[in-house]
Amino acid sequence: MKVLVYGAGVTGTLFASRLHEAGNDVSLLARGERLAALQENGVLLAEGDGPVIMQVPVPVVERPAGSYDLIAVLVRTHQVEDVLKSIAGVRGDVLFLLNWAAGPEPLEAAIGRERVLLGFPNLGGTMDGQVVRYRATSLLTRLVSMPIGEPDGRVTPRLRELVQTFRSARINAKAETRMDAWLKTHAAFELPLGQSVHAAGGLDSLADDPAAIRDMIRRMRQNLKAMPSRPVPRAFNVLHTVPEAILVRVFRRFLRTDAASPLATDSPAVSAELDRLAEQVSAFEVHPS
Repeated sequence: MKVLVYGAGVTGTLFASRLHEAGNDVSLLARGERLAALQENGVLLAEGDGPVIMQVPVPVVERPAGSYDLIAVLVRTHQVEDVLKSIAGVRGDVLFLLNWAAGPEPLEAAIGRERVLLGFPNLGGTMDGQVVRYRATSLLTRLVSMPIGEPDGRVTPRLRELVQTFRSARINAKAETRMDAWLKTHAAFELPLGQSVHAAGGLDSLADDPAAIRDMIRRMRQNLKAMPSRPVPRAFNVLHTVPEAILVRVFRRFLRTDAASPLATDSPAVSAELDRLAEQVSAFEVHPS
């Protein structure tokens, strides 16, 4: 499969590397300082805090060219508009793997309804200089799947083919028939969490502030209640059914675990993404369920 991975952050780099190692024809699109670093050093990966650094020979490009079987977009929410402009005339199905709560309609309007697929990446890690340090394989990483789906919920031949391609590349993908609702649910939860970490000045500061966590939980509940469809997965309903005091204790523990570490990233890009995601989530209130 000929694939363009659009976005060379942690998840995009890991995604491109796994697909390349599985024998696919992969190009990784990067810009600015990240492009220059990749051109000089190549893709560098390491497992966890291990000393072994691997160089993966993934071709790096600055812009799309020609046609692809798949364009996988792994960027931040506020960067999507620029991506849509750059791929409008490039042939190929487009899988958006990112935070997105605005529904498929603006994506379809820009590049064509028949090209759009939705999903959310399950690969994670941190950037250590120019080295992407990915999570070591564990029972948890094997259980966490990457949902991908058609905007209309059908399980089509192309969706089945993509699931198989990703699984062959050690990416635990699954077909999700309610992908738009999944993304809206994730945003309803993720946005207050990210905003609260940012406002508190870090994970530990938020963990030490039960009042801020209570406010975060209430905003999560409001977002989920305002959703135009029921939450997916249904497990998010526990935010309504479990007593607030118990949820506060759960979040205080979670914020001190390694699983919460990606939330510690604080940069202008993170702030810009939260702002754009907030605009999308606020639109829930226009059409409440």
